[in-house]
Parts: sequence; C-alpha cells; structure tokens
Amino acid sequence: MSRREGSASGDPLSELERLRRATSDEARAAAVARRRAAGGRTARENVAALVDPGTFVEYGRLAVAAQRSRRTLDELYERTPADGLVAGIATVNGRLFGERARCVVMAYDYTVLAGTQGAIGHRKKDRMFELVERARLPVVFFVEGGGGRPGDTDFPVASALDVRAFALWARLAGHVPRIAVVNGYCFAGNAVLAGCADLVVATERSWLGMGGPAMIEAGGLGQVAANEIGPAAEQAANGVVDIVVQDEEEAARVVRTLLSYFQGDLDGGEAEAQEQLRTAIPTSSRRAFDIRRVVDTVFDRGSVTYLGERYAPELVTALARLEGRAVAVIANNSIHKAGVITSEAAVKAARFLGICADFELPVVSFVDTPGFMVGPEHERTGLVRHAGDFLRAGARLRAPLLAVVVRRGFGLGAQAMVGGSLREPHLAVAWAGAQLGPMNLEGAVRLALRRELERVADEAERERIVRDATRLAEEQGSALNAARLFELDDVIDPVETRSCLARALATYGASGLV
Repeated sequence: MSRREGSASGDPLSELERLRRATSDEARAAAVARRRAAGGRTARENVAALVDPGTFVEYGRLAVAAQRSRRTLDELYERTPADGLVAGIATVNGRLFGERARCVVMAYDYTVLAGTQGAIGHRKKDRMFELVERARLPVVFFVEGGGGRPGDTDFPVASALDVRAFALWARLAGHVPRIAVVNGYCFAGNAVLAGCADLVVATERSWLGMGGPAMIEAGGLGQVAANEIGPAAEQAANGVVDIVVQDEEEAARVVRTLLSYFQGDLDGGEAEAQEQLRTAIPTSSRRAFDIRRVVDTVFDRGSVTYLGERYAPELVTALARLEGRAVAVIANNSIHKAGVITSEAAVKAARFLGICADFELPVVSFVDTPGFMVGPEHERTGLVRHAGDFLRAGARLRAPLLAVVVRRGFGLGAQAMVGGSLREPHLAVAWAGAQLGPMNLEGAVRLALRRELERVADEAERERIVRDATRLAEEQGSALNAARLFELDDVIDPVETRSCLARALATYGASGLV
C-alpha cells in the first residue's frame, strides 16, 4: 500500500464512518468557522433551509476529489467531502403541493477548494441532470464557486472540453424550471450555470462573472480584484440577476416562493380593497403613476414577486396569484420613461414571456404605453430585432393571455403587450377612460394636419386647432368607441378587474382551454 493511500485499509465499516463524518458540518469545525466569519452559510445549511425537513435524499455523498496521487485519503476525506458538491432530491413546499413538490437541490460547497468544479463533481452533475430530465423535476442550484478546478490528477485530461454538464444543463431549458442562487464569488463554469438558469437570485454580497481574477490575469488583461467583477448591483441593473436579496437566509425564502408558482395552484386568496383602483390613475393623462400599486391590488395579498426590478424598470414583470392560481404579469410603468418600450424592456419581456410559454403560465398584461421608443440613438440599440423578439415571444404563449388597457395603448408597442393584436388575448378589456390608437393621438394630429397648421400664422389659433382635433381623435380612440367597434371585448370599471380576470381564467384548464 502506498503512502498516499495511507489509511484506506482496515475495517470497511470504520472507513465508511470516517467518510460520513467528513460530510458533516460538525466534523469540519475549522472550515465552518471560516465560512461563518466570512458571513456565509455552509452548503448543507443552505440545502437544509430550503428543503422540507427529513426529505433530502443525497447522491454522491461519499465522493472525494480526484486527487489520490496528490493527497492521502484521510486528507481527501477532510478537505474534499462530496467533492465540494452537495446534491440530491427532496420536497420543497410539500405541505402545500404534496408529490408535486419534489425537487432536485444542488449546492457547491465553497469550503471545499473554493467551490471549484472537480472531475467527480462533474460526473455527479451529469447524474443529477439526467435524473432531472427523466423525472421532469425542478432544480435549485446554489452555484457559488470559482469555476473549473485544475488540480484534479486522477484522470488524464487534455482540454476538458468533453465535460457534458453544461450541455445537459442547457438541454433542460424549457423542460423544467431551473433556479440559480448566487452568493459570494461565482465565476467561470459556476457563472455559466447561473446564466443558463431560468431565474437567478443573488445576495447583495455576490460577484458574478464569466472570468475570475486568475482568468483575467492569464488573458493578459491585468490584475483585477474579485470584488470588482460583476457585483450584484451591476448584474441586477443589466438583467443578469432577477432578484437581489440581503443574505442566504432570505434567498432560501424567496426560492421557496419562486418554486411554488411552478408547483401548482392554491385555494382561494384574499385581496386588498378593489375600490382603490378607481383612484390609482391620475386624472391627468400626462402624470406618471406606479403600476405596481395596481398589480398589488388586483392579485392575492402578499402573492406578488417582482422580477428584474432594477433592469428596464419601464416594464414590470412579476409572478403572482389570482384567487390562488399562479399567473405571470407584465405591465408598463409610466414612472420610468413614460412606460415606453425600449430595447431593454423588449429583451426583458421576451425572456420573461419565453419562461411563461415554456411552463404554460397564464399571463396578465396591464397596458399603459405610448409604444416603442423611437429615434436614431434608440435604433442603435438593436431595437428592431428586440421588438421582433418581443412579438415572437408573445406568439409562443400557450396558456391564456389576458389584457387590460388601463390608460394608453398606442402603436406597435401596445400590440406587443397584447400578443401582437387585440385579437390574440383570450380576453382583451380596457378601463373606462382608456385611449387606444396607432400612435400617440396628439402627435398623430400634428402630423396629419402639418400642412394646414403651417398655413395658420397665429400660434394660439394653431394650438386651438390641435386641441379640437385631438379631442375628436380621443373620442374616436376611446375605449368605449373601440368596444362599440368590437376591437375590445369589453370596457370595465377598474373595481371589476380582479373578478373579471378570475372569471376568465376559471373558464380555462391548467394548460389552456378545456
């Protein structure tokens, strides 16, 4: 027996006990203390905080790093338990959803070689991803870590480009919900796992990037501190991170809620007083208001989870419940850029609606937009392509789309918000007082009457003509007139919104029209 193998001999039961102790936080006091001092939880604590007690079945618990030629087995047991990847199947929200609550949970362990991805860990991921595909289970992945591990020596490697985990993970897109949780440093391969997930939750003390300090320096790009690479605030502002939370404890709570929307419907659900919707919109059409007040009022109290709040805030995206039923929400927010649809808003909408299509979530759209952003500088952002992506995403929806025009529905932007046409939603209604048209009504008037107005010398008279013509256009484009011409299915009192939407959804099964 070699020196490296060392204590591998002896009673198999004692070795098994040694391995089991190695996977216990209590047996790794020094590593756990360092983790706590850095303000983090252990991988096993994160898993325990998420899953229902007593339900976690672990896979690959006794694995160690592929470094037998470098370290003794005792050292591997102590320093590389589970090869730094805790993985298994459990239930999350089992009290609410029973068997539908089954979920795969995986967590990189930063106390094991900085959460790097080892050879055995890759094989473990392959195993879990194949189980996910076979059983169609949601996945939650705590992905903190430094990327690929160069120190594994037990297997011959030339490029390591034949690792299957990334292809298997990507192949799950559209088949099962995948939620990534980021805390601390998350670079390279670990970051790819996050970026390929459907939803990303990150703590405030997170740094996320395709390359960490070592990779940046190796590329000849100089020395960069890890905490200068992709801080959570930046990654939330650019759309990479969907929800920023204070710490890992809050992350577990948020993930449980996110999972619940994909696990099924609940009974009932109380709501705020609907009468306040009548005063939610300012009397002046030029004044901005926060559409989130409408969203929070219409849907079940406490059920709304906003996504991407720091990215393209002119478009609100959220998951919520309506009388217990899980739904998705998109809404224009006039507080930001008057609710116009920018390139970023179109990207945000397309990605979100893609998730809704994948998992057949009903969508409720609150429309209050002057349309797509225009102008040479905005065309330089790729607006044409992003607008097309928005429309394509809406066309993919399979579950019901319900549209409510709350104030303004103008142009192609409004059409994108309703799936491409007012004939696409399963129900298209408007609040009394809403205005619709092919473009901003006053702008349309000035454009149509440009030559006539040029012939009027008196500025006050020109403005009177514009006001009178705009008033006529507003009458023509009023929600009531659109309903009389059957461009809308109905015009409703704002206080009826919740009950109207709930009744419409009740006529559909879990995956579309009964």
